[in-house]
Amino acid sequence: MGFRVLKFGGSSVADATAMSRVLDIVAGETAKGRVVVVSSAISGCTDGLLACTAGDASGLPALKERHLAIVRRLFTGAERADATAEVTALFDEMAAAPADEKVTFGELLSTRILARKLACDGFAVHWADSRKLIVRDDLPETYRRIASALADTDAGVIVAPGFICGDSTGKVCTLGRGGSDYSAALYAAALGAESLQIWTDVPGIMTANPRQVPSARTVPEMSYRAALDMAEHGAKVLYAPTVAPAMEAGIDIEIRNTFAPSGRYTRISSTPDASPWVGVTSVSGRICLVGTPEGDFSLAEKEVRETLRTAGIAPLEVRTEGSVLLVGVRGAVELPALQALHRAFFETRPVREVNLFIAGFGAVGKALVDMVERTGATVTERTGKALRVAGIADSRRHRIDLGGVSALEGGVAGDFVDAVIDLAPKGSVFVDCTDSETLYRRYPDLFRAGLNIVSSNRRSFAVPYVEYAAMHAAARENGCFFRYETTVGAALPMLESLAIGANSSDEVERIEAVVSCTLNQILSAYGQGPTFASLVRAAQEAGLTEPDPRLDLGGRDALRKLLILAREAGVQLEEGDVDIRPMIPASLFGVSLEDFYRGLEEMEPVFAEAHRQALRAGCRRRFVAFLEKKADGYRAGIRVQQVPEDHPAYHLKGTENAILIRSAFHPTPIVIQGPGEGARQAAASLLNDILR
Repeated sequence: MGFRVLKFGGSSVADATAMSRVLDIVAGETAKGRVVVVSSAISGCTDGLLACTAGDASGLPALKERHLAIVRRLFTGAERADATAEVTALFDEMAAAPADEKVTFGELLSTRILARKLACDGFAVHWADSRKLIVRDDLPETYRRIASALADTDAGVIVAPGFICGDSTGKVCTLGRGGSDYSAALYAAALGAESLQIWTDVPGIMTANPRQVPSARTVPEMSYRAALDMAEHGAKVLYAPTVAPAMEAGIDIEIRNTFAPSGRYTRISSTPDASPWVGVTSVSGRICLVGTPEGDFSLAEKEVRETLRTAGIAPLEVRTEGSVLLVGVRGAVELPALQALHRAFFETRPVREVNLFIAGFGAVGKALVDMVERTGATVTERTGKALRVAGIADSRRHRIDLGGVSALEGGVAGDFVDAVIDLAPKGSVFVDCTDSETLYRRYPDLFRAGLNIVSSNRRSFAVPYVEYAAMHAAARENGCFFRYETTVGAALPMLESLAIGANSSDEVERIEAVVSCTLNQILSAYGQGPTFASLVRAAQEAGLTEPDPRLDLGGRDALRKLLILAREAGVQLEEGDVDIRPMIPASLFGVSLEDFYRGLEEMEPVFAEAHRQALRAGCRRRFVAFLEKKADGYRAGIRVQQVPEDHPAYHLKGTENAILIRSAFHPTPIVIQGPGEGARQAAASLLNDILR
């Protein structure tokens, strides 16, 4: 069996989890032949070493710790001790190396760790020193050395550092940024490999950069010439010099996604391109439409000019150069020009693709994914938007694939927000379905990355007003939308109604809101047999309450919702401005849950008497949050009230919610009521926020 050369980029070996994925891929390929693994340094390492070369070594301790953390995760016992010693020795060697050689140690570190782990897993491994085998600017000698050193090796897996090499005098040097791809091509050509695989973090070469053009799609088959044109004109997924050695040796190149090994990818070969147009790239005001010999460039120039004219963009130049069409535009209109040309040449219908990145994969998150999948065709037909779930995460792992995901199998550990910022196309939507009390602090980072946010996480908005206002400012400054209707009333349009009034200078006179699903369920069921305590316990067991139901009985959930309602109405309400009267005495807050329930049972006569008093008055008890305008400002409170039969809240049952809004424009109250709880209702509201 022949050789199979696999090159892994920095993101593919970024940490122990990523390296474990690489090891699985390598193990699978060994069943098909001998494997050469060429690896970059771990992500960020080369930049840190370049800083060290320039005299700034402040980042080295953290860089060393990252490598040692990988070792601690991958190895145990004596194997861990040996790997730790090797990493430490390499850092010591780097400290003593000439300044211009320090940058070459990143690949030495990553490949030594990989080789050692493969050996520990039972593979026959040989580590090849690229510094002695690859001679810069001397292909014949490079091929001779690689073939001589490796062709007859008995090792099933050869691990070699990319990027680094030597010159004709033996001095250590590099092949330049992106050179690891080229290293892999040299190994493949020298060994007459059956396959050259470039493993990266995107699903192959796409018709455009998906971060700029969300509707970009993977090109499954591409000629060497087209791939070279794409690479030379800005497609960063492939280092241009990589193509020539593979093309001369007739070796197919596969561009694969380490994070979705069985997903879509691009094969580059001598096979003619299936379409006259391959892709479009953009760098510094220069847009490049890559074509093939079958492309009608004269007609394409006319179509480019017409497309840009329709988009209101005047090109600085449009000209053909070989098999590419070059379009010059002003920097300010580069992105809309690129997107317009992609629509004209690569999209068959005027559909805008919207990538969704969903944080929180509980009941609401899963319901949203299911809803997107089931209603996708209808949504596209009605709105012209094609929704694609491109990332999902729970509290432990996440999975991102711009081709689409629906489950967390194969997910990885790490910071989901960082991964989204790194990989998501601008204009994508980040959906917060969590109950995190800290995730909102990353919202400004997401806005700065060009992402819109839709949230059902009310904790993110019950923060001090200055932080609430800062989130909105960040959204405006970056031209992103920020929607969170679901935080109050699930699918009920409470916030939209208030915001419309505030935007049209209507002034709220009074808001009354029954928005605690838990307490409405308990109060509307009370008096039909079970004790108040048993109803609370049942609500807790059904998952309606917070883990500690005292947060509901104390008005915490209602407080969050009241703050959001008030702020949407233009009132800068703070938590301390709200007079909360809990349903239970303070003595029940500082005890265990079981003591709390015992105390609640002892209070049953109190609850029963309050219930009887309400009935005698022709009323029902409801937990009401209110905001009321007074001469000196607004007064806000949360408490149990007796509501008469003509009050809308009188007829609420179960987890239903209601809000009454009286304003200067609407002295007769606007009433909105309906289901206030349910994963499907929440998912539907989130979907509405995404689409409107």
